[in-house]
Amino acid sequence: MKSIKYIYSSLFFLAAGLMTAQAQDKKPDEKTVVNEEIEVVRPYKPILAEAVKLRRSPNLDDVKIYKAKLNYSITDRKLELNSDIQKLQAQSLAAEKETELINNYVKGAFGSQSTLLGEAYFNTGKDEGLQVGGYFKHFSQEGKLNKQNSSNQQLSVFGRSILEENTVSGRINYERNGTYFYGIGNDKPTLNPNPEKQALSFIELEGELVKNFTEDQDALSYALKANGYIWSDKFSAKENYFSLNGYLNKRINSLNLGLAASTEFGNTKDALTSVGNNLLRLNPYIRLQVKGAKITAGINFVQEFGAYSSSKIFPAITADFTLIPDYLQVFGEVKGDVNRNSLKGFTDENPWLNNNILVKNTVEKLSFSAGIKGTGGPGFGYKARVYVKQFDDMPLFINNYTDFNKFDVIYDFGKTKLTGLEGEISVQVSDALKWTGKLNVDDWKPASETYTWFKPGLKVSSNFVYTYNKKLSFNAAVVIQDDVKAKVNIANPVSPLQYVIPNPTIESIVTVKGFVDLGLGADYRINNKFSVFAKANNILNKNYSRYLYYQVNGFNIFGGLTYSF
Repeated sequence: MKSIKYIYSSLFFLAAGLMTAQAQDKKPDEKTVVNEEIEVVRPYKPILAEAVKLRRSPNLDDVKIYKAKLNYSITDRKLELNSDIQKLQAQSLAAEKETELINNYVKGAFGSQSTLLGEAYFNTGKDEGLQVGGYFKHFSQEGKLNKQNSSNQQLSVFGRSILEENTVSGRINYERNGTYFYGIGNDKPTLNPNPEKQALSFIELEGELVKNFTEDQDALSYALKANGYIWSDKFSAKENYFSLNGYLNKRINSLNLGLAASTEFGNTKDALTSVGNNLLRLNPYIRLQVKGAKITAGINFVQEFGAYSSSKIFPAITADFTLIPDYLQVFGEVKGDVNRNSLKGFTDENPWLNNNILVKNTVEKLSFSAGIKGTGGPGFGYKARVYVKQFDDMPLFINNYTDFNKFDVIYDFGKTKLTGLEGEISVQVSDALKWTGKLNVDDWKPASETYTWFKPGLKVSSNFVYTYNKKLSFNAAVVIQDDVKAKVNIANPVSPLQYVIPNPTIESIVTVKGFVDLGLGADYRINNKFSVFAKANNILNKNYSRYLYYQVNGFNIFGGLTYSF
């Protein structure tokens, strides 16, 4: 205990001594200037204390529950169990740029033999629901013979409107055919020094109403058509015509019940003749149409009234059987009818008609035809048929006794028989090459006449089209006809207007030689607007005649320009 006190006392006295020694240091005078230099031996580097880390364990006793607020609705959907294979949905193609349609064109050309061609076509556009358009054509030539001139003008305006249930269409046509009676024989070159001029005018109006197609197989289908025309020549001949045609058809399962009816009113006048020629036709039928077969059976009732009065009933039966789909079909027909003759029909065939022509109808008493048709593969089609026909009062052309270059119409008194063969073929090798051909072989057996005048026994026609590239194309056509017989009276008949019973003692039979007429053409497309063309006719330069004393034009060529817009 004493030692501890001794230690504390020693420490106390040592501390007091230190404090006294410090107090005895002499303080500098306040007026004395102190100059001291401080030298820093290293930069100042602060030292921070290490951060205190707080370590806390989570409170495991916190058991508060979090409940989220949910909003939901139940969809009422039927559960479908469909194990079928689902159809793939085709991806729609991108919209294609519409093709610019060229609806109109004008064409002009000229060439040898004073050939002049002008043609134009106009149309409103691509709207199929409403179509309005027009067409005009002029073509004229001058041959080497005296007044061997011809000209033809055509004008047509048409329209069509597709309504909700029906389609209505109509058109107006005008045609003028100008020519001369230039016919001359090689043995009589000076007999016709001043040929007469002939001009045939024709104006026609037509309207049609047709029921539109419907998916309902039992729907009633119908059609109605009206047609009328006025025809005249440069002299005194005039002809008026009006016809009304109707059609009804009702389908019941595989059967079709139908009625076709028509009435025709015609009046032909000339300086010395006037003929009223009217017809009424009724054609009720029943048609059976099943897979691979179509058979139509009916009657054709024809009533003539006017200048001639008669009632006739003919069969009207057709059948078509498919033996090999798309490749072979067999067809047949048995029918009869009354064919109405007219000056318009005669001059369409032979424009050098005489005055005061007697007009009467031709009765097609019984016609039978049968054949085959079909395809032989892509680009190949064919049709062949045989036919046997009988006619009463078959019209024929003969040269007039007084005016040798004008033609009268006579009627073969009795039954004229015709047996023939017809064949058609079409071959398209590719898009660039196409060929079509047609053959007719006829065997005529006249009733009272010696021959069926100007009726050929063989006719062949063919067309060939070759597209070299997108700009250049070629076409060719050929017509072949064999010899025909013509009748020339060497003495004046007893009845100048009616050659009822022929008199062979005053007949002179002349052979009109057959011919081959070849034509070639070429078209070159400059661009979408302009193209040029050229055409050559009668390349063999044969001065043949279709009718006695009337030679056709020899070799001629013309060309021109077409503008499309």
